[in-house]
Amino acid sequence: MTTFDEIHNAFLYVCSAEYGMNRAFLCLDNGEIYYQSEWDDPKDEDEFECDHFIPIPHKNELNLGQMLVIEFAEEHLPDDLNTIRRIFGRRGAYRRLKDLFDERGLLQTWYDYENARQREALREWAKDNEIELESQAT
Repeated sequence: MTTFDEIHNAFLYVCSAEYGMNRAFLCLDNGEIYYQSEWDDPKDEDEFECDHFIPIPHKNELNLGQMLVIEFAEEHLPDDLNTIRRIFGRRGAYRRLKDLFDERGLLQTWYDYENARQREALREWAKDNEIELESQAT
């Protein structure tokens, strides 16, 4: 069995690179998490000491990319929605978005919002996949 924090840490690892570059797998047999990166010599899933596993999702699979930014902007920056949509049309969008949030004094608010939504989405993912989580002290 695994804890929510272990799944969240694996999720952060998966999301720390472009989609598909970093991967993590939860072994449903023993709760162990296996990590892979395209920058290392990736292990084939057959090499895991596990018969049943599930990949930890990337934020894009949980609709936590551009859609999440738009939701945040609708709530906190409705006057900047057109600017934010244009930002997504160019490279370096997240850097420019964070600069805009910082200019508006909302950067920490964004980080808190993003973190809360990620945790909510991961808990729902675990529930949908019938992943039993070990209790943790809070």
